[in-house]
Amino acid sequence: MSHHHHHFQPLRCAVLVLSDKGSRGEREDTSGPTLVDFLKSEGHTEVLLDLLPDEQNQISNKLIQWADEDRYDLILTCGGTGVSPRDVTPEATVDILHREMPGFGERMRAVSMEKSPHAIVSRALAGTRNGSLIINLPGSPKAAMENLEAVWPAVGHLVAKLQGDQTDCGST
Repeated sequence: MSHHHHHFQPLRCAVLVLSDKGSRGEREDTSGPTLVDFLKSEGHTEVLLDLLPDEQNQISNKLIQWADEDRYDLILTCGGTGVSPRDVTPEATVDILHREMPGFGERMRAVSMEKSPHAIVSRALAGTRNGSLIINLPGSPKAAMENLEAVWPAVGHLVAKLQGDQTDCGST
């Protein structure tokens, strides 16, 4: 019998939707609420949702504030991961990460590409800053959920490690 029982720990979550139109109220955002509903259904009841335009400095500043001051466990960005000129989320994110975690982007693209060849243009990345795990997700509700579900099994364990859980990584 293993005596490493990972007790379920509710995470404090924040979701940042990046959309010029959404932030101006010109388009209703459905991706943010979809992600919030998923997080709540998984037992993470504290979830903040915010919208910003596709502005690199604003995005970086918000991520720093959420990681350093508000100390959210899990921060999801949604949108701005493609190749249009206004897609700057990965740049804004990588600027402020302490450690990039390439496995997340690799896994998300591998899963998405089974459903659509266009997933290969996603530049979504993930990494850590202090005790926060930050994950970029694509902008559409369907793609965002596909990507999040692809890496979801690793999230709780990684956050626990970040925040000082010293149990052995190989244990269950």
